[in-house]
Amino acid sequence: MPEKKVGIILDDDFGSKHLPPYPKPSFLSFEHPIRINAILNHLERNGIFKDKRIVKVKPKEIDEGILELAHSKYHIDVIKKISRVGGGLLDEEVFVTDETFDLAKKAVGGAIEAIEGVISNKYAQSFALIRPPGHHAYREKASGLCIFNNIATSILYLRNQLNFKQKIAIIDIDDHFGDGLAHIFYNDQSVLYFSIHEFDFTVGDLGMVDEIGIDEGIGKNINFPVPEGITNEDFHYCLDLLDPILNEFQPALIIVAAGFDMYYADPIGNCSLTSIAYNQFADKILKIAERVCEGRISFILEGGYDIIGLPYCVEAVIKALLKEKYEPPDYEKNISFLGDSRKEEIDKIKSFLKSLLNPYWDQI
Repeated sequence: MPEKKVGIILDDDFGSKHLPPYPKPSFLSFEHPIRINAILNHLERNGIFKDKRIVKVKPKEIDEGILELAHSKYHIDVIKKISRVGGGLLDEEVFVTDETFDLAKKAVGGAIEAIEGVISNKYAQSFALIRPPGHHAYREKASGLCIFNNIATSILYLRNQLNFKQKIAIIDIDDHFGDGLAHIFYNDQSVLYFSIHEFDFTVGDLGMVDEIGIDEGIGKNINFPVPEGITNEDFHYCLDLLDPILNEFQPALIIVAAGFDMYYADPIGNCSLTSIAYNQFADKILKIAERVCEGRISFILEGGYDIIGLPYCVEAVIKALLKEKYEPPDYEKNISFLGDSRKEEIDKIKSFLKSLLNPYWDQI
């Protein structure tokens, strides 16, 4: 049997282009090329790319028409025109530079390469190290640092260009609710969207437990909002729901919207995870994937802005995919200030969520 490969999708442009407009710390400044450079330097330094099972791949080259699978022509034209005149602020959470349109299109190509590569058995699993992120982007607009919706466009590419009609599960572990991603598939019975996110008010109160989809998609949009400060143990307690849900849904592919801003040191998240939580999550979801969809799983980078911790979180995931032991950094081993479990609060949310989903699922 040939050795299984893990595809890592990367490009030098992700680590050099689409610089934020402000040099000093601000919300916009955190989505910076240094995120990618920090990850790649760390993986190189720690020998990840020397592993023969790792395949480094460039994003798929796509034409502009592919973007229209998930976005209106109006939205695409707005981004293109603002880029062509040198950039500007779309709102307080979205910036555009002269490089943004091309880089955001390349990010979509990176996600497509990662996902198409897995369903075609080119790789067993994949990880797209791309930016800008995508899960906040709507059909009609950019939002929350996201220009185009990388995952949504990739799924619609599979359907429309490759005639892939099988079920797909999206697991979104970003600290912030992926409102654009949820919205695009809100009435879609063949795409399951499961999001665990810190509840806040930055996305207009969206991401609540009772948002479970509509029409044919009812029961297929699952939101698990958690209180700030959740620990590693809390995180995995929430994710216990994944096993029965994915076992019943039986997706042909699992896509992880891989945000790492629940990391305890992230500048725009308020949770208390360490890198080992992501290693354990990846191990868990890989085992489920091996049972329900022959191990087909693709991680697509979303948020994660602590440039010291982010590379360890990515390494933690890749080590799980390679089925190798992950060793967290020494500075994480004796952390004593991360706070107490929020299990009592989580139990109430979990019970309410189960009661809402129970009519639509047999195993919950």
